Amino acid sequence: MGRSRANVRYPLMLTILGFAMIATFLVLIMMKKMSPIAALVLIPAAFCVFVGKGAKLGDYVIDGVTSLAPTAAMLMFAIVYFGVMIDVGLFDPIVRGILRFCKADPMRIVVGTAVLAAVVSLDGDGSTTFMITVSAMYPLYKRLKMSLVVMTGVAAMANGVMNTLPWGGPTARAATALKVDAGDVFVPMIPALAVGLLAVLVLSYVLGVRERRRLGVLVLDDALVTEKETETETVLVGAGGTGSVAADSSSTGGSSDAEGASTHDAQDADDERFAALDPDRPTLRPRLYWFNALLTVALLTAMIMELLPIPVLFLLGAALALSVNFPHIPDQKARLAAHADNVLNVSGMVFAAAVFTGVLQGTGMVDHMATWMVDVIPEGMGPHMALVTGVLSLPLTYFMSNDGFYFGVLPVLAEAGAAHGVTPLEMARASLVGQPLHMSSPLVPAVYVLVGMAKVEFGDHTRFVVKWAALTCLVVLAAGVLFGTV
Repeated sequence: MGRSRANVRYPLMLTILGFAMIATFLVLIMMKKMSPIAALVLIPAAFCVFVGKGAKLGDYVIDGVTSLAPTAAMLMFAIVYFGVMIDVGLFDPIVRGILRFCKADPMRIVVGTAVLAAVVSLDGDGSTTFMITVSAMYPLYKRLKMSLVVMTGVAAMANGVMNTLPWGGPTARAATALKVDAGDVFVPMIPALAVGLLAVLVLSYVLGVRERRRLGVLVLDDALVTEKETETETVLVGAGGTGSVAADSSSTGGSSDAEGASTHDAQDADDERFAALDPDRPTLRPRLYWFNALLTVALLTAMIMELLPIPVLFLLGAALALSVNFPHIPDQKARLAAHADNVLNVSGMVFAAAVFTGVLQGTGMVDHMATWMVDVIPEGMGPHMALVTGVLSLPLTYFMSNDGFYFGVLPVLAEAGAAHGVTPLEMARASLVGQPLHMSSPLVPAVYVLVGMAKVEFGDHTRFVVKWAALTCLVVLAAGVLFGTV
C-alpha cells in the first residue's frame, strides 16, 4: 500500500515541480533577476537535483544539446549568411520601399513590420523571418526612438500565424501525429488564419497609433534623421548623410563644450547603429546584387524543397556568400567578426535552452504535466474536445516544444475526442491555434534571434507579447468555430 501511494505521489510531484520550474524561470527573467542564459541553465539544474536525479543531469543535458545542435548550427550560419547579405546591400531596396511607405509615421512603421514579417514568413522558417525583419526595421525604430518591444511582439505574432503553413512545421506534425493529410488540415483553416492575420494587422495599427501619439508624426529624409533637442522642444530634421549634423551649442543658449561633446558622441553611436542604410558603406557590392539575390532565392527554394538539411544549406550558403563577395581573407575575417556578437548570443541561448528542455524531458516532468492537463478535463467536455484542444494549445505549446505537444499530448486528446465523435481533422486544426503565442516561448530558438538582433531583453518581450499573442490565438479559435472548421 505504501509503495502504491508513493507511485501516485511521485508523478504528481513531478507535475508540480515541472510547472514550478517554468514559473520560476519566467518570473526571474521578467523581473530581470537573472539573465536568460543563466536562468535556462541554473534553474533546471537545481530542480533536477531537487527531484533526486542530479546524477543523470549530464545525460539529460547531452541529450538536449544533441537534439538542438542542428538548430544551433543552422542559426549560426544563417546569421552569418543574412548578415553578409545585409552588409552587401541585398535588402536595401526592401528597406527603402518600406521607408517610403512608412514616411516616418510610427503607425505605418508598425503595420509595415507586421506585413514584412508575414510576407517573409512564407519561407517557413522563423529565424530567417526575424533576421530579415529586424535587419530592415531596427534602424528606423532606433532612430525614431520607437518601442523595440512593439517591433519584436508584432513580428513574433505575424510569424506565429504564418507558421501554420504546411511547410512551417506544426501542421505537418499535427497531420503526422493523427495520420491525416496536411492539406486537409490546413486548407479549411485558411479563413480562420486569415482572420488571425487580420487581427495582427489591426493590433499593429492600434499599437502604431499609440506610438504615434507618444512620438508624433516625425520628419524623415532618405531615412537619415538627426535629432536636436532644445530646452523647450524636440525637433527632428533630415540630414544628408549619417553623422553630418553635429550638436549646435547656440540652440541651447550657451551649452558647455562638454555637453556638446556628449551629444556628439551619442549621435555618433546612434549613427553607427543606423549604418545598415548608409548608401556609401564600404561593404556594398552593387555589381553582385543579382548574384546575391539569386543565391538567396536558390537557398530558400532548396530549404522549402528539403534538398539538403537546413544547417548544411546555410553552411554552404554562408561560405559561398563570403567567398564571392569578399574574396580577400582579411575582409572575410572582418565580416565574421562583425557578426560574431549575434552568433554567440543566439547559439549560447540555444545551448542553454537545451539544458532546460533536456531536464524537462529526461526527468519526465513534461510527460506528467501533459497527462495531468488531459486528466483534469471534465468528462462533460468530451463533445467539445476540439474547442478544449484549441484552448489548451495556448499554454501547452508555450510551455513545451511543438514535438512534445503534437506527438505527446495531441494523440491523447484526439483519442478522448474520438470517443465523443470529434474527428481527427477537427482536433488537428484546433491544435494549430496556439502558434502565435508559441513563437515567443522560451523553448523556441528563433525567439532568441528576434530579441538578440533587436537588442531587447527577453523578459521585456515576454511581458509585452503574451497578452496580445494570447488574444490573437483566441481570435483564430473563435473564427475557426464560426467557420465550422474547429
